[in-house]
Amino acid sequence: MEPMIEVKDVTKIYKVGNEKILALDNVSLTINKGEFCCLLGTSGSGKSTLLNVMAGIEKLTSGEITIRGRRIDKMSERELSIFRQKYLGFIFQSYNLIPALTAVENVELPLIFKEIDPKKRRKLVKEIINAVGISGRAKHKPSQMSGGQQQRVGIARAFVGAPELIFADEPTGNLDSKTTMEIMELIKNISKQYNQTIVMVTHDARLAEFADKIISIHDGHIANIESKGETANII
Repeated sequence: MEPMIEVKDVTKIYKVGNEKILALDNVSLTINKGEFCCLLGTSGSGKSTLLNVMAGIEKLTSGEITIRGRRIDKMSERELSIFRQKYLGFIFQSYNLIPALTAVENVELPLIFKEIDPKKRRKLVKEIINAVGISGRAKHKPSQMSGGQQQRVGIARAFVGAPELIFADEPTGNLDSKTTMEIMELIKNISKQYNQTIVMVTHDARLAEFADKIISIHDGHIANIESKGETANII
C-alpha cells in the first residue's frame, strides 16, 4: 500500500513557565492512502497534539513528518499554507462556520481560495450539498440550522475540493448519539467513494470502530495499533 503519512520519531514538548510537558514521546507510524485512521485516547493522551503536528498546525520539537512524499516539518508557513490548500481538508468539533454566510457560501469558500472557476464552483458545491443531505438548507445561515446540519455543512466544506487527506478533530463531539452515527456513516461513505484518507481523533471507542486502523494513544506514546484483522501491541 502507498503511504500517505509517515511519522518518524516525533517528539513534542510544551513549555509552561519553567515546566516542560512531554505531549508526544518518540512517536512513529504510517497511514496509507485511502485509509480511515482513528487516533483513540482519553483527554490529555496526546491524540489531538499528534493530529495537529501531522497537519502542520503545531511545530515539532524533533522528528519528521512526511505527507505525500514531502517533509512538512521542513516547510515554511507559506509553503504549508499552499500545501494545506491543495491537499488537506479539516472537520472541526465546533463546526467553525462563518455566521454571516449561508451553507452554500461556507462550503464554497475553499474553492474560492483555490481560484476555481465560478461555474465549476457552483457545480461542485451543489453536488456535495446534495451528497451530505442539506440541499434544503442551502440558503440558511448557521444560526438557522441544528448542530447536525451545521456539521454536515462542515463536512461538505471539507470534502468539496476533493482533498486527498482530511483531518477530523472530534467531529461529533457536540452531537447527540443518533446524529453522531449518521455523521460517522456519512464521513466514511464519502471518503471511501473518493478514496480519500481520513485521520480522526476521538475518545469514544464506538466511533473508532468506523475506522480501518485504530491507533491507541496513551501518555504521548502509541500503545496499540489495530488494523483490520491484525493488532500490534507497542507498549
